Amino acid sequence: MELCYNGGMEYDRAADFKKIFIMLIPFLNEQRRRLFAGAMAKIVGFGGISFVSAATGVSRRAIARGIEELDNPGAFDSDRIRKQGAGRKKTVNTDPTLMQDLESLIEPVTRGDPESPLLRWTCKSVKRLSKELNQMGHQTSHRMVAELLHEMGYSLQSNRKTIEGSNHPDRDAQFEFINQQSKEFIVGEQPVISVDTKKKELAGNFKNQGKELRPKGDPEHVMVYDFLGHAVGRVSPYGVYDIANNLGWVNVGIDNDTAEFAVESIRRWWNNMGHERYPYASNLLITADGGGSNGSRVRLWKIKLQEFADETGLSISVSHFPPGTSKWNKIEHRLFSFISQNWRGKPLISHEVIVNLIAATTTKKGLRVDCTLDTNSYPKGTKVSDDQMQSINIERNSFHGEWNYTIKPRSQ
Repeated sequence: MELCYNGGMEYDRAADFKKIFIMLIPFLNEQRRRLFAGAMAKIVGFGGISFVSAATGVSRRAIARGIEELDNPGAFDSDRIRKQGAGRKKTVNTDPTLMQDLESLIEPVTRGDPESPLLRWTCKSVKRLSKELNQMGHQTSHRMVAELLHEMGYSLQSNRKTIEGSNHPDRDAQFEFINQQSKEFIVGEQPVISVDTKKKELAGNFKNQGKELRPKGDPEHVMVYDFLGHAVGRVSPYGVYDIANNLGWVNVGIDNDTAEFAVESIRRWWNNMGHERYPYASNLLITADGGGSNGSRVRLWKIKLQEFADETGLSISVSHFPPGTSKWNKIEHRLFSFISQNWRGKPLISHEVIVNLIAATTTKKGLRVDCTLDTNSYPKGTKVSDDQMQSINIERNSFHGEWNYTIKPRSQ
């Protein structure tokens, strides 16, 4: 979006002013700072005070005084410079209950991130908070509230889809259990993987969100409507993320996203990457969502894991994330997010393009991804009998055995 000030002043000019100001700050005392800001405001012309204040952070009052001094150089006293630490004391220093009252206004709507306990935010605007503080007897402005919130570690954020269900009372305890299990496996040089199915995609000449560099005026031309009839097909990328080694494996299925497909994806990872990386592994830890093709209640998931355990001799431990927390599965933000960034703005016109784009995904921290196309059929509706379930060599953990269990080879 282009925002203009007097005569077509744009954001890029504000950025230039800010860069110049930041470079000069170490060499400017209080007087020179407001004189420099005042000079920039005079260059801008009408609306210059607001423009420069927003670009540099210098108060409108100081800029106005700088302009006045520039217009009347004879009245300027160059020897009168405020000492370091002088001037009006901050309101927070003279009003000892201000911070506490501001915190009390925010606390009822404060939320936390289970992976970053120190990250906090508020859904109240700074103007509303300022008004409420003034009604409580404080003297403050929305700008001061914004500064205080920044110091306290808060920021204004829009709504985001992170809650998928009710907040289970043992949510944090399950996070801690998964974390401890992962540490023990990694220390013991046993593989720990995070698994999930990425959002299904239509393969075809359709619009893909995002932008990529192209010659000016020459955008990629795609279909106006995403009709399934115009698609090559629908794909289900199932990912396996090796947490300890920052390695990803994606099995791109062209049929149904079933539990059989999920375990086949893990099997392909093991045969192509895992076995080579962990030649002496006897155990495997899988962290997965509580629903979907690898859900904690899916019978076929456990049956197919038993077959995989019998084939490989691995004892397979599974820990599911509690309800409503699937977005905290590491594969979401360590693998899938980077795949989405890598193919942004590129039409996924074929299976080959999808596989190549996924395989080309890398990060500065060394993420490497292998990808394959799975052309097998995975029919829905496979029934699992009680007798088959009884045959599974499963040990459930004493802590939420429905979420945490180990499937061992039946030969053991």
